[in-house]
Amino acid sequence: MKLALKILLVIAVVIAATAAFARYWYLSWDEIAPPELPGVVENGVLQHDGQQRQWLSYTPASLGQQAPLLIFLRGSGSDGAMARAGSYYSFDVLAEREGFVVVYPTGFERHWNDCRAAATYSANLNKIDDVGFVRRLIAEMETRYDIDPEQVFVAGMSNGGHMVYRLAYEAPDLLAGAAVLMANLPVENNSECKPAGEPVPIVLLTGTEDAINPYAGGDVVVFGENRGAVQSARASADYWAKLAGYAGAGERVNRPKTDVEDGTAIEILEWAETDKMPVTLISIVGGGHTFPNPVYSAPRILGATSHEADAAELVWAFFERIVQR
Repeated sequence: MKLALKILLVIAVVIAATAAFARYWYLSWDEIAPPELPGVVENGVLQHDGQQRQWLSYTPASLGQQAPLLIFLRGSGSDGAMARAGSYYSFDVLAEREGFVVVYPTGFERHWNDCRAAATYSANLNKIDDVGFVRRLIAEMETRYDIDPEQVFVAGMSNGGHMVYRLAYEAPDLLAGAAVLMANLPVENNSECKPAGEPVPIVLLTGTEDAINPYAGGDVVVFGENRGAVQSARASADYWAKLAGYAGAGERVNRPKTDVEDGTAIEILEWAETDKMPVTLISIVGGGHTFPNPVYSAPRILGATSHEADAAELVWAFFERIVQR
């Protein structure tokens, strides 16, 4: 009897230890402290549509005249501070180096009212005017800083990426360029947006092994919640390329492989003619629902984090091309 109890105790300890290790292995984040930068971090609140809406910004120490503005929208469950940390402060570093203002707004109850009809979070159910909020936020930034209205860029990841699609569909006049990370266009019967039918310069960046946003298309399932079907990454890029007037299949861009051995690679397909708006699809081969960067890793439950490149650098390089056109 005592032997049986000892065996059961050992089994229980092993199970508990295994569960603890699995939890650490799949759910742990790499911790990162904010970099020491000379610029200013500011929290702000503005009123829009009867709601108090929050935002967080980083302004470089030396901001020139007619500076660019970059707005970064994080995914479900994130506020502005989490958007900043979840992109590993990469946009802050870029803002300081390149001389632009970066703003991290918070969605309604930490969600954005994107196009997906199947979404059940409050921002969608309550028809929150997030397009109007972003428009109001841009105006607020223009009153605070010397922002060039022709250099307003918006990037977003996951639910934030879907919100960027809504902006590109319904308010293309706001955007000098758009970047969508880890989000494919919803299929027609899962979209509530009303496209203006105007092209926008856009870069899509997505992982081929993303279990939340399926690269090949299909249902988006977030911890058991089905948010409806999306198109493939390629079909999403093709939509914007066709809208911009391209007829071909795009051109492969050779990007040298780094010496990083993490099981991922980067493939770039672009449509770029001088008389048309550029469209780029960046596929993170082997990558999951994560923000590529050279150092840090997201929880493994989200899939592999590519260290082949920094997503923020890729996004800003695309935006710089627009400015230089």
